[in-house]
Amino acid sequence: MSTSSKISPVTGHYVTIDVEDVQYKVFYLENGEGQPLVCQHTAGCHNHQWRDLLEDEEITSRYRVIAYDLARHGKSDPPLNKEWWKEEYKLTADHFTAFIVAFCDALGLEEPIFMGSSFGGNVALQLALRHPDRFKAVIPVEGADYSPGFYLDWWQHPHANAAQVCASGVWDLMAPQSPDRDRWATWFYYTQGSEAFKGDLYFYSVDHDLRDRLGDIDGERCPVIMLTGEYDYLTTPEDGSRTAQQIRGGEFIEMKEIGHFPMSENYPRFAHYLKQALRRVDERTAK
Repeated sequence: MSTSSKISPVTGHYVTIDVEDVQYKVFYLENGEGQPLVCQHTAGCHNHQWRDLLEDEEITSRYRVIAYDLARHGKSDPPLNKEWWKEEYKLTADHFTAFIVAFCDALGLEEPIFMGSSFGGNVALQLALRHPDRFKAVIPVEGADYSPGFYLDWWQHPHANAAQVCASGVWDLMAPQSPDRDRWATWFYYTQGSEAFKGDLYFYSVDHDLRDRLGDIDGERCPVIMLTGEYDYLTTPEDGSRTAQQIRGGEFIEMKEIGHFPMSENYPRFAHYLKQALRRVDERTAK
């Protein structure tokens, strides 16, 4: 072995969970010790997006970072005890939130901070509404109360190369300042997740709608620190700010020179804002 070789401290595991009487074998990566920080990838993707965060020694010295693959994504299979191929996959808010809580319960996580991006940012808001006592705080990244218009048939169409369509659809959502290497890596991740992309967007654009429920989220009980990239035109900074303003105790941070996939398109810049958000969580939850 070359003396320059370095084995990553990140480890991978499977855990079997039950969600609504259905079994799932879920793959997750983790590294670090301390406060659990649970990370949800974007729609149609997988936990590889969080690789740089998982190897960030400054954060993992204080946080146990856990990034899982949602069922049907990455290395997490579809349901184990159900004929899942006989029905169309449409992710709902009820199932998504139940899945996350079951995963955290299976790992025995106490007061985890939940962070999700894009549809993961939207489900972070759902968790703050539905399970404010299960999570220490939530950090919705590129999330908003409502994100209509992206549940489209051509994400899965016989006349289209779904892998190329899904990957190319994310390209101009990234900031021009993000390094080419990281933008192409983000594009590559999306060539591998097209089968679930449309079903994920059912939650993102149809089933998730909190326009009349934001006032029911208690951001004092479960702090909500929202992060949105300057170049995100799906859930714009205006959307994020508007959403945070309607949540009691909600906070919003705009991330400059970054787009819709901050953790993989430009991690060093994202890390700067993430650390701000984590400091705010610490300040607001200090006992």
